[in-house]
Parts: sequence; structure tokens; C-alpha cells
Amino acid sequence: MQTATLAASRRLAAAGRALTATCTLLAALAIAASAQAHGVGEADKAFIEGSSGIAILPYMYLGAKHMVTGYDHLLFLAGVIFFLYRMKDIGTYVTLFAIGHSTTLLVGTIFDIRANPYIIDAIIGLSVAYKAIDNLDGFRTMFGWAPNPRAAVFVFGLFHGFGLATKLQDLTLSPEGMIPNLLSFNVGVELGQFMALGLILIAMNIWRLSGSFQRSAIAANAALMCAGFVLVGYQLTGYFTQGA
Repeated sequence: MQTATLAASRRLAAAGRALTATCTLLAALAIAASAQAHGVGEADKAFIEGSSGIAILPYMYLGAKHMVTGYDHLLFLAGVIFFLYRMKDIGTYVTLFAIGHSTTLLVGTIFDIRANPYIIDAIIGLSVAYKAIDNLDGFRTMFGWAPNPRAAVFVFGLFHGFGLATKLQDLTLSPEGMIPNLLSFNVGVELGQFMALGLILIAMNIWRLSGSFQRSAIAANAALMCAGFVLVGYQLTGYFTQGA
């Protein structure tokens, strides 16, 4: 009995150390990534501001590049599919996210609908934390109620798309070919999303087959929640010090 208790205590301590290390690593990555989340690199910025006319393939490339390097998107999508096993369910949630993301990206940029980018990016960080809490059934445990997961993914998809729109609004987009270029950019974003999602699914399925998935699921979602709250804190700090 004492041996079993001691072994359990050691496993718990080891899990705690692993979780602390993971949270620290994710926090560092989140801080580094948040500086570029939804951002536009200097070379890409120079291309966008210097180009005129329709450039379908370059804008598709830029859209795909944005998605596969957008750590906040990837963390959120990883949380969304974490406990989804059927491709039908995965397709439903990813489609809802894509519709939301595409809507605000296009509408926000075309009609120049503006909001403070720090606040939008803080909400995006909150989406990551939300999904981790939802995966842990934290809302039902604490409040006896949980948000509708499909509606939540769609709504947060709106904020993810609006986050990029706020960055594109800071650039001088040529009116010549702007609509086709934005549509091409959005197609690239969705293609990049499917590419990234495919890699995440492969890694997730390998993990699920390893036998450690169930033992590590709680710690992984706790780390995901930690990363989301770090993103929120980082963006709110930027808002109060620079963007208010």
C-alpha cells in the first residue's frame, strides 16, 4: 500500500515538473510568437505595398505562409481537434473556423472596419485558453454549464480573421486588383490551414497510438491553457503600454 502510494506521488511530482517545464517553454514561445502573430514580415510588407495589379499566386503564397507560421492559429486548431476522432467532426469544426476567419478577413479589410489590434489578439489568445479549458471540461465543473463548442469555434474564427485584417489595414494596399488579391490571400490561408492541420493530425494520431495519450492529455491541455493566457497577458501589456 505504501509502495503504491509512493509510486503515485512520484508520478504526480514528475507530471508536475513536466507540466511546469512545458508551461515555461510554451510561455517563452508564446511571447516570441505573439510579436509576429498575424504580423506581416518586412519583405512581405514591401511586396504588398509595392505591388499593383492582380497577383494571384504570390498572394496565395503569402496567405499560406501566414497560416503555417501563425502559432496562435495552430494552438487553437490543435485544441479544437484534440478530442475529435471522426473526420466528419473535424471537418465540421474546421469549416466553421474557416467561414468565420474568411468572413472577417475579407469584410474587415475591404470595408476598413477597424479595432485595436492588441485587443483582438488578446481575444485570440483567450480562444486558445478557452479551448483548453473546454477540453478539460472546466466550464461544467466550475459553472455546471459550457458554451456550445461549434458556436464558440465559429465566433473565435471571426476574431482570428479580424486579427489579420487589422494588420493588413496598416499597409497601403493598391486598389488595382485589391479584391482578387485578397480573395487569393484568403484561399492561401485556407490551403495553409489544411496543410498545417494535416501535420497536426498525423502527429496527434501517432501520439494517440503510443499509449501515453490518455496519461498526458490533462497536462497537455493545461500547458495549452497556460500558453493562451500568456498570449492574453502579453497583448494586454502591449495595449496598456503602447496601444491604448
